[in-house]
This record gives sequence, C-alpha cells and structure tokens, in this order.
Amino acid sequence: MSARDPALAPIVAKVERGERLTRDDGLALFHSSDLLTIGRLGDLANRHRNGDRVYFAANQHINPTNVCVLRNTCVFCSFARMPREEGAYTRSLEEVFAEADAAHDNPTREFHIVGGLHPKLRLAYYLEMFRGLKQRHPDVQIKALTAVEVAHLARIEHLSVREVLQAMKEAGVTSLPGGGAEVFSPAARATIADKKLTGEEWLAVHREAHGLGIPSNCTMLYGHVETMEDRVDHLLALRALQDETGGFLTYIPLAYHPDHNELGEALGRTGTATSGCDDLKNIAVGRLLLDNMPHVKTHWPMVTPFISQIGLTFGCDDLEGTVVFERVYHEAGAGTPMWLAYDQIIELIRGAGKVPVERDALYQVVRTFEDWVPGRSNARPKGPVGPTFEIQHRARAQARGGRKLPVLSAVDGAE
Repeated sequence: MSARDPALAPIVAKVERGERLTRDDGLALFHSSDLLTIGRLGDLANRHRNGDRVYFAANQHINPTNVCVLRNTCVFCSFARMPREEGAYTRSLEEVFAEADAAHDNPTREFHIVGGLHPKLRLAYYLEMFRGLKQRHPDVQIKALTAVEVAHLARIEHLSVREVLQAMKEAGVTSLPGGGAEVFSPAARATIADKKLTGEEWLAVHREAHGLGIPSNCTMLYGHVETMEDRVDHLLALRALQDETGGFLTYIPLAYHPDHNELGEALGRTGTATSGCDDLKNIAVGRLLLDNMPHVKTHWPMVTPFISQIGLTFGCDDLEGTVVFERVYHEAGAGTPMWLAYDQIIELIRGAGKVPVERDALYQVVRTFEDWVPGRSNARPKGPVGPTFEIQHRARAQARGGRKLPVLSAVDGAE
C-alpha cells in the first residue's frame, strides 16, 4: 500500500506486518492529512480481525435521571440539570419500567442505562430497577452505569467500588458502558470536567469490573480542548489496561457537540461540531493503536448515520444499534434521528459493502440477514414510530399508576 504522506510509509509497513504501533506512530497518524491512507490502514487492520462483518444491536437507551451533582463543573455537558432547574427529571421505577415496555413490541436485546449523579438516588433504586427489568424482560441484557456513576454510588453508600459492582452483577447487569472517560489528560480534565473522576480512577473502576467478570466498553471524547498528544496517550492507557485484563469489548470515539453547554460558548464554537474528517480519523487511529481491542464502534447519533457508514470502511465494525430514545447527545445539539429501524441499519451496512450481523451486549451473534428483504421481511417486529410510540409510552405509565412523564419533544421530530 502506498501513502501520499511520506511520514506514513513506515506505519504502512508496520500495519502490513501486523506490528504494534508506537506513541510516535499515533501522533504521525493524527497529524497527517492523508485521510484516505489512514482509512485504508484502519480498514486493513479491521479486516484482519473481523473480516467484512459489521455488528449492531437492537438496543434501547434508558436515562433514569438527568439530575447531576457535577452540573456546574462538567462544562461540556448539555444533558445534566440541577435538582430544581428547568428540564430536570427523575423517573420513578414504574416510569422506567413503562418506558422499557417498548421491548415488548420491538426486538430489543439490550438496555443501555446511564444518567446523572443524583444526590439522593441510592444504590437500592438502581438494584431494584435492574431486578425489575430482568423480571419483566428476562431475555434483554442490561448494560448499565458508567464508571463515574459507579464511583458516585460507592461514595454515597460508603461502599467499595467492588462491592457496588458485585451488587449490580447479582441484580442482572451484564456489562458496563464506556462513558465518563472523556480524555484522561489532567490538563484537559481540569478545563472540561474538574470534579469528575481522574483518568486513573476511571481505569480503576473498569479494572475492578473486569476482575469480577463484568466486561465493559471504553470511550474517548474528542474535538474540544485536547491535544493530539492527549488523544494518543488516552488510547495507549486503554490499550495498557486491555493488555492487563482483556475486559474491554469495544472502543467508541465520541464526538464533542458544542451546543447548549458552557464550553461551546467559551470556545465560540456554538453550532460548529467536529468535522467529518476528524470523525473518520478518530475511528481509524483508534482501530490502529488499539490492536488488542476486539471491536471499534461508531456512534451514529453523534456523527450522523452517513459518516458512520463511511466509518465502516475506516476500521469500524460496529454501527451501534436501534437506540430508540437517545437523549444525552440530542441535548447537545445532535441533529440525528432518535432511532433507526432495522431496514435502515441493514441497508447502511450493506451499502458500505459489509455484512450485517445482529449481536447482543456481549457480541454473541443473534442472527444474520441473508434472507432479509427490505420493507417486506416479517422476521422482526417494526420499530416505534415517533409520536405514536410516545403516546403508548405515557399510557402504559398512567396505567401502572406512575406520575405523568415529562415531554420528550425530540421524539416528535424522529425520522
């Protein structure tokens, strides 16, 4: 493989030989403008590991609360609210269960549960939630609570992180999401998330989870104040923990959205998100440096389904999933749909020349789609349809005696 940028020639040779890349190699990749060569290298590394397979999950995002004690210190966040702030919400368990009832009408395999650091919600609330979800939906796996949420619960309960994780596992949690990592650089964290867990503390929570047999995802938030050195050092820290534990399932690069948050206003970047080139470069470089990571995921709600489709040829082998309700990034100005239907996901994957594979939360194959006929297959139920689904969601909550749910206005604009 030839490279337009001569600085990439030694890296091309290393990738073709299957050699591990160094910190300097990572910096050269991030600084290079030879995007197509970087993409081809990422695709080559991915093909060696995953062939033409692209995974996705029939998943449903659930955010029990947006109340967060770090509201005024995580300046990049658009989701969090103070307890009495306009837009603040906290779901009762019955409301959570009512929202999860969408799984009865959809092919849901995974609940993805994250939220704010509520000062009064105790561990018992979450454990009862997990047990209730498993009782109502025994075939749906639970991927729940970021390392930051786990550490917060350990602190307010005066328990160790290990004790909290063990209780979560016994209540039905299958794996942990990778959120809250942001970027590990102390200087960057001092600017964007001063009171959050340090990078070492985030890694320590995942190390404990892996030791308990709870696999997890890992992430990096890019496109804010971090340097290229910060990006590479973050990825190498993830690689080192994966060498140690082997517990990470997938890496997800997360694009910073500048709308509706203090950091975006301070940077004068309101309305200016990351570029498509940077989104694709972060996928490819992640795949190349994280040679021990089984999967690399593109999060289409953040970068659009179209950039994610291109990312499937830049080293990515996971297209996230159906999602159903995505609130965290839409609060930050993401203009993407709230959910994607089966047909849309399968056609996006096939349009990239790849082979769609439905997975569960642990990347076990659920089904393949050789016989899938777009618009005509009845092998899977249809997904929710915007306002109609919202009306059904509220009716279930009221039937169960739950409080009236806050308006989820973004659903009405779902495509």
